[in-house]
Amino acid sequence: MTRTLDTRNNWVTMMLVTKYRYNCFGKQSHIYTCTAAFQELEAFGFEFGNFGFGGTHVHFLVNVPKCYSITVAEIMLKSHSARAMFEKHPGFRKRYPRGSFWSGYEHHESTGRKDFEESSAYIRDQEHHHGIVVIDDRQQRLNVLTAEQDTSSPTKTRA
Repeated sequence: MTRTLDTRNNWVTMMLVTKYRYNCFGKQSHIYTCTAAFQELEAFGFEFGNFGFGGTHVHFLVNVPKCYSITVAEIMLKSHSARAMFEKHPGFRKRYPRGSFWSGYEHHESTGRKDFEESSAYIRDQEHHHGIVVIDDRQQRLNVLTAEQDTSSPTKTRA
C-alpha cells in the first residue's frame, strides 16, 4: 500500500503566550531555542512559515497535518518547546518552578491564500510592533585566541 501525499493545506496563524506574560524572548538564544524546538516537529509532518517574537509571546504560521486536530497540535507545540527551553536554559526553572512555560491562553486562526502574505508581514514585524530590542547573546567566535602560524617551520603552529 502506498501513502498518498497530503495535498490540502491547513495553514494556521498561532500565538502562544508565556506564563504570567514574563518577558522571556528578549535574548536571541531563547528565540533560537524555541524556534528550533518547533522546527523539530517537522518530522511529524508540521510545516512552519515565519516566526515573530514579541517579548512575552510568539506568533507563527504552521501547516497542521490532517492527522492532528488544532488542540492536539497546540499541545505538541507547547510541550516540545517548553521541554527544550528548560533543557537548554536551566535558569527558567527558577522562574517557572512548576515546569509550566506557556500560559493556557492561545490564539489561532485559519490563514487562507488571500491573507497569507498579510499574516506573514505582521509576524515578521513583531519586534518593531512591540518596540522591543532583542539582545544577541549567542556565542561569538573570537579571532584573538586562534593559533598563529609558526614562521620558523611552515608545518608547525604556535599556541
